[in-house]
Parts: sequence; structure tokens; C-alpha cells
Amino acid sequence: MTWFDESRLDDEQALASLDPVLRRLAESGARVRREAGDAADSVADRVDEARERSRPRAVVAAGPDSRLLRAVLEQTCPVPFVAWTGPGLPGWAGPLDLVVLLAPQGSDVLAASAASEAVRRGCDVLVACPPASLVAEHAVGRDVLMLPTSTGDQLATAVVVLDFLASAGLGRPADADAVAGALDAVAVTCSPFRDLASNPAKEVAIGLADASPLVWGGSVLAARAARRLAEELRRTTGRAAVAADADQLLPLVEAARPRDVFADPFEGGGAASRPVLLVLDDGSTDAVVREQSGRLRAAAAAHDVRVVTLTADTGSEVARYASLVLEGRYAAAYLQLMEVPG
Repeated sequence: MTWFDESRLDDEQALASLDPVLRRLAESGARVRREAGDAADSVADRVDEARERSRPRAVVAAGPDSRLLRAVLEQTCPVPFVAWTGPGLPGWAGPLDLVVLLAPQGSDVLAASAASEAVRRGCDVLVACPPASLVAEHAVGRDVLMLPTSTGDQLATAVVVLDFLASAGLGRPADADAVAGALDAVAVTCSPFRDLASNPAKEVAIGLADASPLVWGGSVLAARAARRLAEELRRTTGRAAVAADADQLLPLVEAARPRDVFADPFEGGGAASRPVLLVLDDGSTDAVVREQSGRLRAAAAAHDVRVVTLTADTGSEVARYASLVLEGRYAAAYLQLMEVPG
């Protein structure tokens, strides 16, 4: 049986055990700035080179965070944009297309295979990876543009690529400075040195402590952040966190059993088995998002399911996405800290 000790969230000795994790989270903004700064010269040189080429028939994004690129660029990219998460490349990809590969670690075997295949097919290739890496070894050719990376950070790499594609006329920029500033702001508000009364990540961790998270984000980017957060919760706590669309989560909310205030929480089927609805709110004013949020919240109220909300409603779309993901990761770290095996 697992206990949840809220006092550990303000215990300096307990928090010290999380120092490596919290330090890396706090450095998220710095990694975005470093990646953008290190790539600045390469981006400037390669943007001119990219503009000299004809506009691609389509853009195919592969590798980590390819779906993030699609979520940001799909509506503004002047050509079709495809996120390809499977092995290899689509059968139709060829010399008229641009293949974009994000490989911040540089050791991704699937990304290396996709890079090699793209070169073989004669595609234009944009790859972001460490210069001395497996992916770089396979991304060698006349039509390859390489952006060197150094931090191993997926978000930082994605921001650099987004800004490059915007400069090349294929979408809108992420604005590395704005994203880094938003991440810095989250690091301040979610700092371990801020107590429960003023720390949103600690509040979210407490809200998730005795239940199974159902994570929902209404906009395209909030939904992407929800999936990232569910992955983080599963990885750090081992619990079955689910991220899905509203129509998929509604049956889970409506299936929640009535709460028995007299139930023994130490017996099977107690509070730990109940769901909690975690809503990621990025300030979207879309009518469909508002309607889905209303349905989920109404169902939660009707079935006595707790609702916890993460909010990031200022800044650019990518900055709001980054804020939601980082605040969620802080909450996951604090949730792990509260767990005390019985």
C-alpha cells in the first residue's frame, strides 16, 4: 500500500533527494536559449541556402516530436505537412519533398534509418542532431541541411527547427526567447522553495495523489501536452495515466463508482482506484474546445470526480505548450516525492 505524505513537499531534506530532477527542470529555459544560440550561425547560413531551393511539394517530419511540429505548422504551412512516426518514410516521399528529422540525442536508430532512406530517395533533408552521432553519419548528402544540437533536449531542438522553417517560409516561428522566458517563469512559480500555498505544481500533485489521472487538453497543442504529461506520470510513478480526446474520456468519468465516505482507504478498491480529471487549459477560445470542456466538467461533477486544472494562457502557442508540459513535469516529480511505500 502506498501512502502520500504532503509534508514532504515542504521538507528540505526530502526535496534535496529530488535535486537532480528539479535542477534539470529548472534549466529548461536555459537549454532553449543555448540551443538557439549555438545554432544561430548555422541557421543563418542554411536559411539562405534553403531559400535558394524551390518550395517542396510536401514536408514530412519524422523522429521525436514530429507531431509537435505538425501541431504548430499544419495550419500555416503553405504545403502539406505530414508527421510520420513509423519506420522509414511514406512510399510517396521523393525528390520533390522535404524530410525534417529531429534527433536531439543523435542515437535514434529509426531516425538514422529515415535519414539514410531520405538521402537515397533524393529528398531534401533538414536534420537537427549532434554533429558526431549515429544520425549525422546517415544524413550525408548533397541535399542535406544539418542543424547541430548539443543539449539533447527535445523541446529546445524542436524550437530551433520551427524557427528555421519559419525563416524558410514554411510556417510561423516558435520564438526561442519567448519560449525560454515562459519556461523560466514556470521554474520560478514551481520552485521547490515555494510552499504549498503558492506553488501550482505542488497543488496539482496533491490533487493527483489518491487517484488515477485522466488527462485532457482541448486544443491541438494542449492535447499534445496532455499526452506528454501522461507519459511522464506513467514513467515517474508507474500509475496508469490516460490521455485522450473528450469522447474517449467521458465513459471513464461516467463509469466512476459513487464515493463511499465510510470506505477503508487501505482496502482494495478504495480511493486510489477513483479517477481524477486533469485539464490542461492553454486559453483556447475555440467553441468546440469550450463545449468539450463543459461536457467533461459536467460529467465529473455528476459522478463526484475531482477536477484539477493546469493553466497556461499567456504567450505564444508554443510558449503555452512548453509551460503546460514543464509545470506537469514538476507536478509529476512532486507526486513521486509524496509517495511513501507502506
